[in-house]
Amino acid sequence: MSGTSSERQEQKTTPAGARAGRRTRATDRRTRVTVLVALAANLVIAVAKAVGGALSGSPALLSEAAHSVADAFNEVFLLAALRRSRRPADARHPFGYGKERFFWSLLAAVGIFVMGGCFSFFQGFEALRQGTRETSRGYAVGLTVLGVALLAEGVSLLRALHQVRRRGGRAALRDPALRTVVAEDGTAVLGVVLAIAGMVLHMVTGQVVWEASASLAIGVLLVYVAYRLGREARDQLIGQAADPELSGRIRALLRAQPEIDSVEALFTMKLGLDSTLVAARVDLAPGLDSERVEEVADRIKRSLAATFPAADQIFLDVTDRPAGEARQSPAATGERGGA
Repeated sequence: MSGTSSERQEQKTTPAGARAGRRTRATDRRTRVTVLVALAANLVIAVAKAVGGALSGSPALLSEAAHSVADAFNEVFLLAALRRSRRPADARHPFGYGKERFFWSLLAAVGIFVMGGCFSFFQGFEALRQGTRETSRGYAVGLTVLGVALLAEGVSLLRALHQVRRRGGRAALRDPALRTVVAEDGTAVLGVVLAIAGMVLHMVTGQVVWEASASLAIGVLLVYVAYRLGREARDQLIGQAADPELSGRIRALLRAQPEIDSVEALFTMKLGLDSTLVAARVDLAPGLDSERVEEVADRIKRSLAATFPAADQIFLDVTDRPAGEARQSPAATGERGGA
């Protein structure tokens, strides 16, 4: 009971934005641990796959080595995103550095495409051209390495999925860092399964086409994942609007204000993971002097900020209708305004 009372007291005395900031920092710490787990797993696995691929001559295993190297570089990008996106706003960047998160996620997508996808295609085509053959020892080494990699990648994926569940499921995947880790680990597990299947079929049939096909399939998978991650990062970098549900709630709150006659326009844009710009053009009820208009605008901004902590940049453009037109407005007759 005492803990609950303390939480209630904190909610009363602490601004919503400050509470949201503390929650976000705690979430970032958990995400950083998830990224570090993935980084450690990929570094160890990349070395093991590279050594195993060199000893066995397996194109699928070498493709998986390139995949793990790409993932390790991407985890470094994501760590940079977590650190740099939390820098405070300054004169050069008055809206803060929240979009750094999206920029580094875009670089991670490019890394998956270039270092992972393209190298996998190269290995697959080279295997088809040269007709690589493997020894029994090579198969044993390759399958052992892939088995260990499957276990390590699975542990990393379970860690990432656990954090997704703790943060509310699909909503947590709006975080580009966490989304990228989940995509990388899920792709890594599937890639290892493809590599194992290709190697086993090569061993059973003696046909390298199976392993080459596995390498090409890994390349297709990586290119697709890179495309999806890159497209989402691009949308956020060029100014993606807030979720329609959030925009609708903001519009409803504005329309509920007795001084607002109508909401002429509402614009939103994500400035970061937990930062949203809100700009609205509203018509006010008639008969408000300039001092009263300023008071109303200030109160509405405070109400928006308290109700939607992520809306930390709020701009209102208030206008007055001519008196004759305003007499027939919903605000003048006591009705709610419309958008």
